[in-house]
Amino acid sequence: MLVELTVTEQRYRAVLEVEAGVPVTEVAERFGVSRQAVHRWLGWYRDEGLAGLADRSHRPHAHPAQTPPEVEAAICELRRNHPRWGQRRLHYELGRNGCPGPIPSVSTIYRVLVRHSLVDALPRRRRREDYRRWERSAPMELWQMDIVGGVLLADGTEAKVVTGVDDHSRFCVIATVVARATGRAVCLALVAALRAYGIPEEILTDNGKQFTGRFTRPRPGEVLFERICRENGIVARNTKPRSPTTTGKVERFHQTLQRELLDATPVWPDLASVQAAIDTFRHEYNTNRPHQSLDMAFPADRFTPRPDQAPLPLRLPSSLAAPQLDPTPPTTPLRSTAPLVMAANGLEPVNLAVEAERVVPASGNLGVGGQQFWLGPARAGQTITLWADTTVVHLIVDGVRLKTVPSRLTTAHLRQLLVDGARPAGPPPLPTGALRPGAPIEVDRLVNATGLIGLAGRQHPVGYHFAGRRVTVRLAGALMQITTDGQLLRSLPNPLTSTDMARIRDARPAGPAPQPPSDPLRVQRRINCRGALVVAGQRIHVGIRHAGATVTVEAADTTFRIHDGDRLITEVARTTTKPIARFKVRKPEPPRRGS
Repeated sequence: MLVELTVTEQRYRAVLEVEAGVPVTEVAERFGVSRQAVHRWLGWYRDEGLAGLADRSHRPHAHPAQTPPEVEAAICELRRNHPRWGQRRLHYELGRNGCPGPIPSVSTIYRVLVRHSLVDALPRRRRREDYRRWERSAPMELWQMDIVGGVLLADGTEAKVVTGVDDHSRFCVIATVVARATGRAVCLALVAALRAYGIPEEILTDNGKQFTGRFTRPRPGEVLFERICRENGIVARNTKPRSPTTTGKVERFHQTLQRELLDATPVWPDLASVQAAIDTFRHEYNTNRPHQSLDMAFPADRFTPRPDQAPLPLRLPSSLAAPQLDPTPPTTPLRSTAPLVMAANGLEPVNLAVEAERVVPASGNLGVGGQQFWLGPARAGQTITLWADTTVVHLIVDGVRLKTVPSRLTTAHLRQLLVDGARPAGPPPLPTGALRPGAPIEVDRLVNATGLIGLAGRQHPVGYHFAGRRVTVRLAGALMQITTDGQLLRSLPNPLTSTDMARIRDARPAGPAPQPPSDPLRVQRRINCRGALVVAGQRIHVGIRHAGATVTVEAADTTFRIHDGDRLITEVARTTTKPIARFKVRKPEPPRRGS
């Protein structure tokens, strides 16, 4: 019966034969090993006995390239103190803050982390060199902008953060916390960055409704963000739908912001505390945090702002332009104060009226005592005098009444205004009571989707291009004027009789006559195959060489001027008095089947 011998037993027999006097060469040949192996077995047997003949590891006792224990301890301590740091960041910090020994390579640090169970060993991915990274060659060539949520406040609402990153340097140019990510809030954050760092050449965003109106239904249009870019020479670029990797740099900034700041505080007290924390994080991110994609350089080292090198000054819509506030309030002559009439209880006045000065904000929407008064962005920065009681509010500029609206202010609101610096009011600028027969009146109306407004129980057309706008209708004699913010938009014949005008609800005495528009009315027309177009019922022959082109027609009082882009094609006398009812080019009809 054959029995397999172990390695230890075979070595023991070889040692016994040598000890019995058999030559080492003959023993080595019989067991199929070298003479040196037999001598090594003899030495192990003499030193350790039979246990020394057992198989042992070939691992060396020491190696000159082995990582020193103190370096391994420093790596593990940094990792435990900063669980988000990877091997590249640890390599950088060891060289930055001093290492107790030679600085190991990135791969060595990774193996140390795996050996101490500080990271999970993962299968090797594609090398970074295999990916093709794109970036602009210089700062201020391209900004990437986006909006990120996940900021929970103590009142139960969720705030948003408007972010922007320079493509070349990864420098964070925008990090603004907003309660709601409206188009106006996004534009205000952009304007602050433009004033601080200058105007970039391009801005890349996704297709959010704050950034583009090309997907707006029922008809695409230009949003405020696109208008700011267009007026300042910035190319507004949008990604393909459902392609977040195109704006990967700002998305990566979101990940860093979420991991290193927002996750540490699940609920924030208010917007101010969030903004203060993000400002601190942003400064650290730009100036003291190495970026791996920049070979561990700081973003601030590669970013160069140019706020004073723009060829043209920053152009902003009036709704976003900062109003220039006059530090000295205008002197308004005080009128004699009417004596207060007290109620039956002798405590509350029944005819309390106050006057107060307020500055119109940039939005044009003035709020006083919980009631809002729309004045328009064109009046941003102006000082308005309010004459208010519990029934009516008059808005006055330089002694001229702009509008009169019903008051929703209570006696408590009026008393609070007196505490805040208002003064008891004199007589009202307009007498109370019924409107004078035959006097001009005005009323505010919202134009519906078909271009109609309601007056005296009937619908009257004013133009579908005003759809959705709130306008002021001024009725004076035989003329009906459509105005907004004191600017004349359109004049039409007055379709109402004096009896109808007396039935209009919310009517008030008209203010000063509106200013005529500074620019002529512009409409679009497509030249037909015969080289002609029709405006307000007048046929104008332009030339068959322009057939199919879309042109712009400037309608003045006596002439029509036809422009193809910036080039004037022709100018003809206006022979019609019909109003213009169509302002945009009609869409081409779809081809019929079989044609």
